[in-house]
Amino acid sequence: MKVSIDTDRCRGFGVCVSLCPEVFTLTDYGYSEVKVEDVPTELQGAVTEAVQACPEHAIEHT
Repeated sequence: MKVSIDTDRCRGFGVCVSLCPEVFTLTDYGYSEVKVEDVPTELQGAVTEAVQACPEHAIEHT
């Protein structure tokens, strides 16, 4: 699974970071960014949950 964040949509709520800090982090400006684009199998469930929970629908995964 690959994951990315649409930086134009992200508003920095940080829900993804709280659900999967192994994959997501916050920039110095408070917006989310991906730390690991190729998501390990054991974290795919948490990433899927983060995708569904993002209030701005800014996270995409394939």
